[in-house]
Amino acid sequence: MVLEHPAYGRLRQVTPTAAVLLADNPGKMTLDGTNTWILRAPDSAECVVVDPGPRDKAHINLIAESAPVAMTLITHRHFDHTGGLKRHRKLTDSPVRSVDPKFLHKSPVPLRDGEIVEAAGLRIEVRVTPGHTGDSVSFVLDDAVLTGDTILGRGTTVIDTRDGTLADYLRSLDILAEVGEGRVLLPAHGPDRPDAAAVAREYLAHRKQRLEQVQAALDVLGADAKPMQVVRHVYADIDKKLWPAARSSVKAQLDYLRR
Repeated sequence: MVLEHPAYGRLRQVTPTAAVLLADNPGKMTLDGTNTWILRAPDSAECVVVDPGPRDKAHINLIAESAPVAMTLITHRHFDHTGGLKRHRKLTDSPVRSVDPKFLHKSPVPLRDGEIVEAAGLRIEVRVTPGHTGDSVSFVLDDAVLTGDTILGRGTTVIDTRDGTLADYLRSLDILAEVGEGRVLLPAHGPDRPDAAAVAREYLAHRKQRLEQVQAALDVLGADAKPMQVVRHVYADIDKKLWPAARSSVKAQLDYLRR
């Protein structure tokens, strides 16, 4: 039986080297839930885990049962990706690598752009891709790119303005449009997509369109308009429950336009 997204509590093989466990934490911001990626060469007994996911005992247990974990990689700091990390470390004693030093375990070195992580029979290229958050990172395999929340399987990504910027995000999309050519998109939320580069280009076009809409809103509302004023003007067609997230992205857009 071939599993299709979404498949909760089941290890779903997506490419020859990448399978996914979907956490049962659906929501407005997490879509169907958080994808935990299990990577390994076909002949490897060990695996690499990307994003253990939320603090969900059943989900973390399934990860630990899938295979011995040689390495754990974190795409970024948000709790739906790292909430289960403490239990995951306890069950697997896996080394943990991330850009943010606070998640490191059994490894003193944060992830660096361009480095190659070798584990579970794989060579995984690290690309630092900030914007959604300041610590966001993507991982490039021979046939796929794991994009965390930088690119989703559907919908668009919020810029967390606590440490993310639109300028960084646009540069990161340019990187993913380049490295994603001919590679499958493996996102942290939503379904996998066959062409990562194509989705990155769609995201770039969407961001350009939104910037034009925000500028048009400023022409109507005034140059000093507040983010929520712009949200009401530009995002009137989306669920108001998403307005707080939209406000964060609009703030990033305003910062970009006013720089």
